[in-house]
Amino acid sequence: MEYSVESPKPKRITFDPDVAANQEYPITEYQPIYFVADSFKKMKEQVMRYAETSMKRPFIARYNALTQSIEVLDSKDRILRYAINIRSEVSRLISALEKNV
Repeated sequence: MEYSVESPKPKRITFDPDVAANQEYPITEYQPIYFVADSFKKMKEQVMRYAETSMKRPFIARYNALTQSIEVLDSKDRILRYAINIRSEVSRLISALEKNV
């Protein structure tokens, strides 16, 4: 921590997920480069955009907050189940809005 924050030795550059993903690091010494973000929110948005556009995958994944797990939407059945779940959640949301308006 002291090296990364207080030492003038490492280079600190603006966070760019395209650059960070391809940055090589030596395994026998401290990192020579640290990526610095303006804010956690901005960095999160950049990483999400990078994952959506630059990472080519033959599947789509989603985070299930209820089970705290990643679900892979790689079959018609799984996609249909997800769509039904979304429809159910939207119906509940509409009902809640109607009761509180």
